[in-house]
Amino acid sequence: MDNKNKIIKVFVEISRIILGVTFIFSGFVKAVDPFGFAYKIEDYFTAFGLSSLSFLSFPISAFMCILEFAMGACMLFGLYRKWNSRLMLLVMIFMTMLTLYLAIANPVSDCGCFGDFMIITNWQTFYKNIVLLACSIFVFFYHERISNLFTGKTYWLAFLYIFIFIGLFVFRNYLLNPVFDFRPYKVGANIAELMDVEEGKGREEKSILIYEKDGKQQEFTEDNYPWEDSTWVFVRMENKVINEGESSPIKDFVINRLYFDNQKAGLVHQEDITEEVLSDTNYVFLMISPYLEKMSYSYLSSFEDVENYANDRGYQFYCLTASTTDEILKWSNENVISFSFCTMDDRALKTIIRSNPGLVLMKDGVIINKWADISVPGEKDLNMPLEDLPYGQLRDMKEEDKANLFYICMSFILPLLALKIFDFLVFRKNKEVRKAEDKE
Repeated sequence: MDNKNKIIKVFVEISRIILGVTFIFSGFVKAVDPFGFAYKIEDYFTAFGLSSLSFLSFPISAFMCILEFAMGACMLFGLYRKWNSRLMLLVMIFMTMLTLYLAIANPVSDCGCFGDFMIITNWQTFYKNIVLLACSIFVFFYHERISNLFTGKTYWLAFLYIFIFIGLFVFRNYLLNPVFDFRPYKVGANIAELMDVEEGKGREEKSILIYEKDGKQQEFTEDNYPWEDSTWVFVRMENKVINEGESSPIKDFVINRLYFDNQKAGLVHQEDITEEVLSDTNYVFLMISPYLEKMSYSYLSSFEDVENYANDRGYQFYCLTASTTDEILKWSNENVISFSFCTMDDRALKTIIRSNPGLVLMKDGVIINKWADISVPGEKDLNMPLEDLPYGQLRDMKEEDKANLFYICMSFILPLLALKIFDFLVFRKNKEVRKAEDKE
């Protein structure tokens, strides 16, 4: 192999690895939280005036998670090199043009390409896509030089397993809470602390006073404005940002409790109980339902069991929703349920937990546990005070995440490794035997 071909081979392999790893990583972190990516797609639809298509958000999210991960794995393992390199080039051309528009017009704050794991700006996304586009162009022209790890006999098995793996992973995170929680409302998070910014590190603004004299305007500060000179006429005051500083991870955690009349016909009173909930030294259950009218009823009885358990044990139980008062009253009367209803911003509710409904357990303002509707403990599980149950104990999420990541990686790698060994021992060996027979 001459030097030119060696250089091309090196660049092909480098491009293949960059594309494969990036697409696998991007697809995986989206698949961890397919609902989160679906909400980002809803933002796109809203920004482009296509809100009527929001019902497609989750199907598109799931499809893109699976496709992106599979494309990256096929590129990394050298599967179906010709067709995969073509598809990847088309995807990168489209995504590069899209992210250029997003960077210029800025209809959404970030593209969501790495989910909640890593938030990057639209311009950073565009620069990243320029690199990936260059790599995809290179592998498109030299796809035949991509090394493949499997023979043609086992291509389809490796390809099938990749789709099965990522498909089941997306389905698991659709049914349950994301296996890894990258949001500020993760188990162990202290809500009150995350709502505050350390003194001196927040946003800094300066008030500018604009006065006019002889038809000319001039800026002053509060320290030097001409308050004694009547020839200056005050025009307006502006606030200029000196330093953006740090922003609190949690900005919209506000719980507004609703009180209805005895007939549940109308609202009597409402109050902000955020501080009361965050300072409660006892356990507090928060049932989360962004919109009651869109709630799944399959496991509603489990939430009723939890409310009865909370009442018996002296714990608070609140149902948080962004539904209107009329919708809350209608839903409550139709289902003959007397939850303590509270309202909260819908985006905050969707960020706290992905399922509708879901359940959060708090104590001293710290999230102790979270459940999707399918995994909410039932009456038979709640047979002792929470202090004596595993549900009421704060888990070490860092160690749990490490263990989960290890098991997921092994469940992906080991079957492919076994297939590779089988491929090597059987098909390649048979090929060598046939070659030897041909020589004879």
